[in-house]
Amino acid sequence: MRRFFNSYVLEYPRLMLVLILVAVAVLGFQARKLEIDASAETLLLEDDKDLAMSRLFNERFRSQDFLVITFTPKGDLLADNNLDIIRRLRADLLKLERVESVTSILDVPLLESPPKPIKEMIKDVLTLESEGIDKTLARKELLNSPIYENNLVSEDFKTTAILANLHDDNVWHDFVKQRNQLRDKEKAGTITEEERIELAQVIEDFKAHRDKVRDAEHENIAKVRAILENYRGEPDLFLGGVTMIADDLITFVKNDLKVFGLGVLVFLIVMLWIIFRQVRWIILPILTCGFSVMTTSGLLGLFGWEVTVISSNFISIQLIITMAITIHLIVRYRELVINNPGSDQRELVLEATYSMSKPCFFAILTTMAGFSSLVFSGIRPIINFGWMMTTGIGISLVLTFLIFPSLVVLLDKAEPNTSFESFFSFTKKLAQYTEKYGTGILIFSALILLLSIVGATRLKVENSFIDYFKKDTEIYRGMAVIDQKLGGTTPLDVVIDFSEDEENSDALSAEDDEFAEFDEFEEEFEAEKDAAQYWFTSHKMDQVERVHDYLESVPEIGKTSSLGTMLKVGKTLNDGQALDNFLLALVYKELPEQFRKIILNPYVSVENNQARFSVRIVDSLPDLRRDELLKRIRHDLVNKVGIEEDKLYLAGMMVMYNNMLQSLFDSQILTLGTVLMALIFMFMVLFRSLKIALIAIFPNILSVGFVLGFMGWAGIPLDMMTITIAAISVGIAVDDTIHYIHRFIREFEKDGNYIAAMHRCHQSIGYAMYYTSITIIMGFSILVLSNFIPTIYFGILTGLAMVIALLAALTLLPQLIVMFKPLGPGKA
Repeated sequence: MRRFFNSYVLEYPRLMLVLILVAVAVLGFQARKLEIDASAETLLLEDDKDLAMSRLFNERFRSQDFLVITFTPKGDLLADNNLDIIRRLRADLLKLERVESVTSILDVPLLESPPKPIKEMIKDVLTLESEGIDKTLARKELLNSPIYENNLVSEDFKTTAILANLHDDNVWHDFVKQRNQLRDKEKAGTITEEERIELAQVIEDFKAHRDKVRDAEHENIAKVRAILENYRGEPDLFLGGVTMIADDLITFVKNDLKVFGLGVLVFLIVMLWIIFRQVRWIILPILTCGFSVMTTSGLLGLFGWEVTVISSNFISIQLIITMAITIHLIVRYRELVINNPGSDQRELVLEATYSMSKPCFFAILTTMAGFSSLVFSGIRPIINFGWMMTTGIGISLVLTFLIFPSLVVLLDKAEPNTSFESFFSFTKKLAQYTEKYGTGILIFSALILLLSIVGATRLKVENSFIDYFKKDTEIYRGMAVIDQKLGGTTPLDVVIDFSEDEENSDALSAEDDEFAEFDEFEEEFEAEKDAAQYWFTSHKMDQVERVHDYLESVPEIGKTSSLGTMLKVGKTLNDGQALDNFLLALVYKELPEQFRKIILNPYVSVENNQARFSVRIVDSLPDLRRDELLKRIRHDLVNKVGIEEDKLYLAGMMVMYNNMLQSLFDSQILTLGTVLMALIFMFMVLFRSLKIALIAIFPNILSVGFVLGFMGWAGIPLDMMTITIAAISVGIAVDDTIHYIHRFIREFEKDGNYIAAMHRCHQSIGYAMYYTSITIIMGFSILVLSNFIPTIYFGILTGLAMVIALLAALTLLPQLIVMFKPLGPGKA
């Protein structure tokens, strides 16, 4: 290593800088390909067994994508002026190219205003726009109809939902279907080479189409917001919907990338000036940080890795870690300048670079181990984040150890400005404190660890998606209105299969006199032999009603929509009598298409002999326990309602989100266990002593244990971001341990005195540890500017872990070394 730096880097520094500039420029150009993914798939487990089922049901009971506008007027909802606002708003929305239709209280079918015989009703379906409509009856129906109550209108009749239905993108669905089929083959190991090439092409084509659609969606949402601005002040309006949330998340990620990167950069410049007070030690770290980030972004863009909400802070983290490496080199170089005034610049640079290469290499290796342990989480965005950061900090290590010596050797030797060290002797005081109160430090650390273990046992994974966002964001406000007033937000699909050999003894009989009034439809039915004619049996309808009634009785469920909803309405229309098979088949066949798409098609699959129950969970309930709820629903439907277990399916985002949450405990244990085992192995390789390895690991266990315990005591749940804190914190915090022990061994060799070696370490490498830790702590504090709450927690808790790690490395670690004397008995 020394020969490499001396014979190549320091011998040809200008050539080295030119080569670095060319490489950074080439890869930096690829950074423009860096893309952002905020789709629902970024919330899923990598191999979720329920994912395939959810995709199947989405395809089978496909419904249009839509934007939701919650409308809360100042007066009566059905007042003419408010209906006119809805009418004008609908007209403006329909002018948008992406909007196919609009569903509002003006457009939905009013089946009981007034009640009519079914034969008349299906021929002339009334709406609020119909001439002579009775608003009193309409209000009663909207408030009491199982179709609209707590769904289209709130229980207090002050809020209604307006749906802007978007054009269906068949190309998107075809791409997704083709991609998923090929990916399933790839996972099963049955994919051929031709199919592998096809998969790569499908993914590339899909991304191109997706980006095109996203641009169109972003433009459409911006236009919808502009339309809503024209009506602000009259009613209260909030925009919601999956498409809007995904678009806003992409905006959040882009904003976080800019704010975090720029914020951390500005902060680092200020910190560097406060610490070093010399321009060269500001420009050099900024160059190494900038080149590292550009190179990493270029590689990510080149290989098609996408940034998600989880990895949106990768730039700020890489800046912080790169800065930490650079500060260690700067501090070592300054120390050598002070201690060796007669040495020339090349000798000083060589010694600084070489002496720090081994501890920095192992420190970064342990940090990479911390990030790479995230690949065991099983959650795709966390896995990608782990690989992204592992790659990024590897690049930072290489570039910093090439740029620093190449640039500094070209500069004149300058006397360091040590005013900060002279004024602020924090590390010196910690050494004195450790020497005086060593036993107290051990007792206090043991107490903290015990409390942390108890707190960690209180960790929970329940977390509401709505609580991922700040309360002043439109995502939160819109979801809050929908969740609390319009039937809940988190979707759950309950699907039941019907037996193939079910007896149709109660099927339609054209000879029954009671059906005489429907003779005009009989010939058409006989000619077509439509399966619907024989599908709507009393046995099936009884099952549908029992399942529907049970789901409506579950307190955590805000709204249930199904064929059972139509059965309840039909009973009202049929003078309190349940609809028989013939009437149901008649409604299914003859109801106008625009109304059938609303109240029937999403819930019935005649060809697949299935019925779907669309359930929405009230996500903001403080006592919501998702896993327990899903198990209770499955148990009750089987044991109380009587549905056969192998014919019952629970699917949808609720199930997959819960699967992800429930995996967090196992993922936390697996990732943390992996990184701790890797660290012990690296300590053994680096220090060649089991005793030192065990001493080194304990302060890091204390820092991560403190954070997990703090989360447990504070009631902060594990989520996709906070699960990464433990492994990352250990990976970063262990850098201080490695640097301190490495330097302690060298200092101990001078006189064999543990106490003296400790004081010298605190006044040399201790400065670098303090500077880098403060830089990391303050750098992570920039993350509080995010709109994404888990990112804020990540910044605060990782910063807290760094505080504990620094204090442990400068108090507990030296006390353990002094007490157990791993380097030998030493001298008095």
